[in-house]
Order: sequence, then C-alpha cells, then structure tokens
Amino acid sequence: MMGLGQNGLQMTKIGFIGIGLMGLPMAKNILKKNNQLNIWNRTKSKTEELVKLGAKNFDNIKDLVQQSEVVITMLANDDVCKDIYLKNLSEVCKDNQIFIDMSSTTQDTAINIGKSLNKKKSFFIDAPVSGGTIGAENGTLAIMAGGDESTFKKIENIFNFMGSAVYVGPTGCGQIAKLANQAIVGISIGAVAEALLLAESSGANPEAVREAMLKGFAGGPILQNHGQRIVKNNFKPGGKSSTQLKDMNNIIATANKYNVNLPISKKVQELYEKTVKSGKGDLDHSALYLFIKELNKIS
Repeated sequence: MMGLGQNGLQMTKIGFIGIGLMGLPMAKNILKKNNQLNIWNRTKSKTEELVKLGAKNFDNIKDLVQQSEVVITMLANDDVCKDIYLKNLSEVCKDNQIFIDMSSTTQDTAINIGKSLNKKKSFFIDAPVSGGTIGAENGTLAIMAGGDESTFKKIENIFNFMGSAVYVGPTGCGQIAKLANQAIVGISIGAVAEALLLAESSGANPEAVREAMLKGFAGGPILQNHGQRIVKNNFKPGGKSSTQLKDMNNIIATANKYNVNLPISKKVQELYEKTVKSGKGDLDHSALYLFIKELNKIS
C-alpha cells in the first residue's frame, strides 16, 4: 500500500470524498503531510481551494476509487453514506482496499456498509470524530475507530494527519463511541447554557462567572469553547444544532434498540428538536442557549 515520496517519507494515494465544513480542513491537513490526495465532492466549487494546494479533483467518484489506495469519506448523514457506499463505492472497490468513513451515522449503517465492502474483499473502518471545526483545522480531532484491528493498525498513521485515533472495537463501535461522546456534548451544552443564563438573570457577569468556573470542576472544553460562544453571542456554526439533533436522535434510537432508558438524553433531544424547529438549525449547537432564553421570554 505504501510508497516512498519526497524526502523518503512514506506516501499513500488517499482519496477524500466530502469537502464540507469538516472535510475541507481535514483534507488540508492530509495534503500537508501526504502530498498525494484525490478529492471528489458533489459541489465542485468546494474543491477549488484544495486543487490550488495540489489535490487532484475527480469528476467521477468511481475513477477516484480506482486511483486511490485508501478512501476516506466525510458525509452529511446516513442516507448520503448509504448512497455513496452501497450504490457507488462497493461496485468498484478493489481487493484489500481500505475505506474509512469519518461521518457520524448509526451503528447499523456502519455495519451494513462494512458487510457490503467485505463481500468485495475490501476493508472498512468507521471512524467518526469529535473536536468540531477547530479540531479539524488544528489537526487535533479525537477519532474513534471501529472495525478490524489489524486494518486499523495499517492506516493509523493516516489518522495522525488529522488528530489522534483510538481503536474501540468491531465495526460499528466507532459510531457507538461517537454517540456516547455526543450525549456528553449535548447534555453539557445544556448545562452550560442554563448556568450562564442563571448567572446573567441573577445580576452576575456571565463572562466573569464562566472565567471563575473554568478553574473548578465545571471547567472543560464545553465551558471553554461553547461557554465563550454564549457570552460573546457568537453562534456561527462549528457544529450545527441540526447535526446535534441528528446525533441525539441516533442516541435515543440506539438506546431503544438495546432497551436502555436515557432520560437526560431524551430531554436534551426534545430541547434540540424545539431549537431546530424555532429556526436555529443552521446555528452552532450552543444556540440551545438562545432557545432556553426564549422559553424564559428573555430578549
């Protein structure tokens, strides 16, 4: 699979499908470290920046697969993943070719894609990420990988271009780890939103309260990043509220599948559903704060 590139470094012909909010910075980091990147995206204008940096753009997704050793996908949802994999990639995959899906999907979608590719003697790793656009840009994403462990070890260096990967179990387990992560994220954003609203409504300076809390047990990435968004009134999306709702829906569906009652996650799911319905789906998931303000009739 590996060849020698410039300065004797190992290079891999990597294909990247899905140049969106997360995919663009992830692909950039691969290009910086690998220098051989094939790309495809439905909206061609989104590939222009990568082409200028040296990536090779493909008009036909199947041609990209034929000219890549490892193919990475970063797609919007289950339906898109099924369409790309089951109707396109599985038809043209090669023996021993490795596919890595870094999208957030259900466990069942990952398992079905894996089975489809395995029938064609290809390998599949489900490897969703956490860290948002900041982590994607900085190459510090937390990557949760499921699939065959020996396959994971073969391409672990590729994950290092984008962040840090941990092998968590068989196919589909990467998606379960991501759902667990998103349960913590969604619930924690709700807690931060309510805490800062309580501070503001009681006459305290919410920015100062956040600064004080960062030094205690409540301190952490959610209070650091999303708390700052809230106090600065900056809801430009790093991760969209609609995406968080999708994750919360998948969390509850998975819990129901395994007969697990998650009452806190269920409540947060309902709140995100109302947040999206109120027209905030394209705002950052910290916009849950705005919806809670509206519940309290605070302008």
